[in-house]
Amino acid sequence: MRNMITLINSVLRGSKHSPMRVAVLQLLKVQSEYADMTSDPDPKNTTPSAHTTTNSDSITTDWTESLESRDQFKAATALTESETKLRTVTAEEPVVDPALNERLASAPVVNPSSPEKHTDWTEIVMSHSSFKAELMMDPVLEPRTTPHPAPPTGGSQSAERTSQRRPENVPSQAGESGVAEPQLAGSRAVVSARTYVDFTPQASFDIKKCDVHKLEEGPPVQALLTREEGLQYYRTMQVMRRMELKADQLYKQKIIRGFCHLYDGQEACAVGIEAGINRTDHLITAYRAHGYTLTRGGTVREIMAELTGRRGGIAKGKGGSMHMYAKNFYGGNGIVGAQVPLGAGVALACKYLGKNELCVSLYGDGAANQGQIFETYNMASLWKLPCIFICENNKYGMGTSVERAAANTDYYKRGDFIPGLRVDGMDVLCVREATKFAAEHCRSGKGPILMELQTYRYHGHSMSDPGVSYRTREEIQEVRSKSDPISMLKDRMLNNNMASVEELKEIDVEVRKEIEDAAQFATTDPEPPLEDLCNHVYCNEPPIEVRGTSPWAKLKSVS
Repeated sequence: MRNMITLINSVLRGSKHSPMRVAVLQLLKVQSEYADMTSDPDPKNTTPSAHTTTNSDSITTDWTESLESRDQFKAATALTESETKLRTVTAEEPVVDPALNERLASAPVVNPSSPEKHTDWTEIVMSHSSFKAELMMDPVLEPRTTPHPAPPTGGSQSAERTSQRRPENVPSQAGESGVAEPQLAGSRAVVSARTYVDFTPQASFDIKKCDVHKLEEGPPVQALLTREEGLQYYRTMQVMRRMELKADQLYKQKIIRGFCHLYDGQEACAVGIEAGINRTDHLITAYRAHGYTLTRGGTVREIMAELTGRRGGIAKGKGGSMHMYAKNFYGGNGIVGAQVPLGAGVALACKYLGKNELCVSLYGDGAANQGQIFETYNMASLWKLPCIFICENNKYGMGTSVERAAANTDYYKRGDFIPGLRVDGMDVLCVREATKFAAEHCRSGKGPILMELQTYRYHGHSMSDPGVSYRTREEIQEVRSKSDPISMLKDRMLNNNMASVEELKEIDVEVRKEIEDAAQFATTDPEPPLEDLCNHVYCNEPPIEVRGTSPWAKLKSVS
């Protein structure tokens, strides 16, 4: 508000023939007329007719105190009354003052850095009658924060601001108007002053150095993040978090049945891995699969409907929490550790077919002690398969801590002759850079590589595990307060002016609505019919007969 008053004073002290001065005086004249209309007719009543507005800092400004006295103001407007025959800006009315139009055409450029773009200040002033009608509804003007699309990115830049914040009401090179046009929103007129050009398009961040095994060097210790990437990562992780919290709620309402392993707390792993590989690459994981189903192309509606066993689920309602599939995504597997040799088989297919693709095979710290994983290490190393083995170490295998379950908790060294990395799994940028490094290692023909992501799950192992009998609530809260992946990314973006608080809150609101719509679909979509029970046993095969529970049962499977 103070900046607006300063700007008005500087304009009024300017050139007498300035079109911007003319426009401002016309605006103030309308304000004065409105004050006359709404003032108390009783001359004994000396209470000021003040119209106040409150900004984000709760600073109240009295409009009547910021103006000159009424006599001085009327004298000033009288001097320029002949010049204030501004046109009404509508599509059907022409300009009625040729002399004024000629002066506007030769008016000086407000922004000297953009000489090709002239601002016609009369076009941002509403007609006298329409503006007065708007003021009659509600004369209070408030700043409006409106989300804007991310700017195009490109080029490497440091964490320093790449665009300076402009003073309020000064037009930018992007061509937006310097004075926001009053708009009606219900009974209030609001003003938009901030655009996306105020934000830093990209910044470089320091990330934790990875521990390495049998490698001369590891991933970089700095990561470049664009504003567009940051908003995308933030939204995806928020969707995962809210989706898992909603699944917890539906399970306790007995709408979701059976096994259900939640992923909240580990969002940076799935988002970072997906950001480090290609969509044509392959991925297979264990039963904690909701997050990877989302990053591999599944929708929230499909995932939620699969959890409730509905026909619209990603596996047609027949897979449930542990068995979800998508393009180049092979589950969701219920047998502990069994997905690791399956992933090596997918990597063997990639090499056999001569494609420049790889397979990411994920497992937990509990499955890391399975013998089949060490057998897979051996074959993958012998055949130099393009496979990234990733151990998501969330500190507990079911209810047993890693220190009580394994003599060697350096899981990234378990491959022995296979190179390894230990990565901060709570930092999405650290996971992304490590995954890019591992993918390049595999594509170059050097064989497999092993990654250990140090992460944490907020819920128990499954819904039957409260998660507080073998760890304290204080431990969980400490991780939430110091290492939460969503909060970490949010703080980085806000501290480097890559996003605003209002913009991120708007994303949160959109995500909550998306989750609620998906939950509504998951509880109203019909269950699959009995005749679909044996379908989709094979892919691209003619219908085949499937043995039923009795000699008289005749079932067929359709691909």
